[in-house]
Amino acid sequence: MDILALNCGSSSVKYQLYSWDRKAVIAQGMVERVTIGDSYIIHEVPGRETYREEYECPDHTVAVQLIIKTLTSADQGVVKDMAQISAVGHRIVHGGEKFTRSVKIDDEVLAAIKEFSHLAPLHNPPNISGVEAAKTVLPDVPHIAIFDTAFHQTMPEQSYTYPVPHEWYEKHGVRRYGFHGTSHLYVSKRAAVLLGKEPKDCNLITMHIGNGASHAAIKGGVCIDTSMGLTPLEGAVMGTRCGDIDPAIPSFIQQREGLSAKEIDNVLNKKSGILGITGKYTDRRDVSDGVKAGDKRCELAHNVECYRLKKYIGSYWAAVGRLDAIVFTAGVGEMGAETREGALEGLEPMGIIIDKELNRSTRTRKRETLISTPESKVKVFVIPTNEELVFIEDVVAILEGTYTDHMNFKYSFADSSFKLG
Repeated sequence: MDILALNCGSSSVKYQLYSWDRKAVIAQGMVERVTIGDSYIIHEVPGRETYREEYECPDHTVAVQLIIKTLTSADQGVVKDMAQISAVGHRIVHGGEKFTRSVKIDDEVLAAIKEFSHLAPLHNPPNISGVEAAKTVLPDVPHIAIFDTAFHQTMPEQSYTYPVPHEWYEKHGVRRYGFHGTSHLYVSKRAAVLLGKEPKDCNLITMHIGNGASHAAIKGGVCIDTSMGLTPLEGAVMGTRCGDIDPAIPSFIQQREGLSAKEIDNVLNKKSGILGITGKYTDRRDVSDGVKAGDKRCELAHNVECYRLKKYIGSYWAAVGRLDAIVFTAGVGEMGAETREGALEGLEPMGIIIDKELNRSTRTRKRETLISTPESKVKVFVIPTNEELVFIEDVVAILEGTYTDHMNFKYSFADSSFKLG
């Protein structure tokens, strides 16, 4: 059984073709600059050189067609024809309150996803375009939706309710939803294995830190709070997103600078965070190099990010009570030793003690590492995330009729015998 996973952004389509029988990635890649011109595909197959082709993709349908053409081509392909593909899994960023787990996409589900587009105007429309494009190209196979928000729907009311007029929630769905759910699900299950416990017995803080960043407080194996909110703008300092700020700032600057609401939204999403502070960088490696070179704004950006991470650790520990482990994941979480050290520095009185040399040498996306010392009361893990595997396993389970909520469904990676790819 071969499963195709698609992740459609506004101007890109990521894909992975996975063999369920062999438990292996057959091919993966990305189509870049969809809808904006000069588009191209990067196609990777294990054991082969990376392939790149310039190919104009004015819309997502053409991009998906390009992926199909590449997967089946005589020179670069890995399957004879698309009849080998049993299903397609689609990342959907926002599922509102309706979707608490992955589902097969029919007309009713697609209509509901469209209803939530106002909650994620930058994400759901391209996700929908990808679904419609893939259904056009592959009309005879099941299409499955995997929601970023689903894992967080276990939050209690006091966690997801904002202190604003309640009719905003009743009329417009204004509440905390959370994102990166598949990543938090994966690493929390892996952390339970590394702790030698069942997920229901684990209290964790999971920290997904990349260009986008979100954190989750997990108590008894389920999410009880998370840092992103109605949109992915709330929460941690990110590459280009501001995260938590005084909510009066946008209207203040809008009046002072004469900006429109759309322009303010663009600044907060695309010109703030690490980029806003440094004025030139979003990549934490560049920031780290800048710190070493004495760049004061890089130093400030690093310190602001680490301080905010530290505050989330403290607040989420208070929320979960007893804490078993802190988990770092995603690009910066897995590779950014300086960020991890800065976030945990000074927390020794709370029983969090890291091995600094081990932490500094841990810069890999292929190994799970315990970076806390034996004396540390709270364990600290670096766990490479694998959101695509969550996609694949959800799709297969739905096809086989064995799928249920994540606390009752047994993922392969939640077993001690699981081996990292």
